[in-house]
Amino acid sequence: MSGVLAALALTATALPAAPASAAAWTLRWNPAPSDDTVAEAFEGIEDDRADSHSGVTHIYVSGDAYRFDMHTQDRDGDDRQRNEVKGMRTSGSSYLKILENQTWRISYQMYIPTSLDATSSFTHIAQMKVPGSGAPLYTMSLPISGGTPKINVRYWDEAEQTHEVGTTNLTPIQGKWVDTTFEFKASDNGYLRWTLKDGSTTLVDKRMDGTDLWRGDDEYLRPKWGIYRSINSSGLQNTYLLIRNLQAHQLTGGSAPDLDPVTP
Repeated sequence: MSGVLAALALTATALPAAPASAAAWTLRWNPAPSDDTVAEAFEGIEDDRADSHSGVTHIYVSGDAYRFDMHTQDRDGDDRQRNEVKGMRTSGSSYLKILENQTWRISYQMYIPTSLDATSSFTHIAQMKVPGSGAPLYTMSLPISGGTPKINVRYWDEAEQTHEVGTTNLTPIQGKWVDTTFEFKASDNGYLRWTLKDGSTTLVDKRMDGTDLWRGDDEYLRPKWGIYRSINSSGLQNTYLLIRNLQAHQLTGGSAPDLDPVTP
């Protein structure tokens, strides 16, 4: 009996270890305007919360895209405007939560008309936030820098100091569909990568390491899209923003931050 047990033990130790699962980007969210209304695609809607433009819907499906309208009379507080959606809904009762140490890629196409111009005060067209109040973790914005309209992405640290991840001129991409991707790790020592493409031309591909993209006991993170801007800029116009082909991939099965970007 002892000889049999010894043989079994020898056999067990000789078995090869099971191979580790390969890292892969798993599609978790991909709403289609043809099938998913705004309420079905997103966790929440912030459409004229102050009822400053009564009876008007500012966020809706338009063809194959989600559209965000902003009128000069719209208000979300005394000094700002906000018509945004937040979060990624997967069913009537479920939505995705970005949790600590998870790595995600969120990609989509956007159309910025010439009427949605850069401003001297803040104009954000995408954010990553913690539910509730507080500063964002990153923003995509339309600032005027050195007299030139720009589009940029900034990382916000825990002290609410901003750090530019990447930037390029806004005017060449207005009036056309462009592709953009955010890749990030929701960690105290994470990273943030932003790419912006005009067809086959890469305009921005920048990565910032050592970013604090997890704030203590935060429950979860969620992205936001739409128009959020200050009224303290001259020349504001009635305008809109379009987004389509939204996809959210989560890295599963390992850690591979150097994998090539998902094509939006």
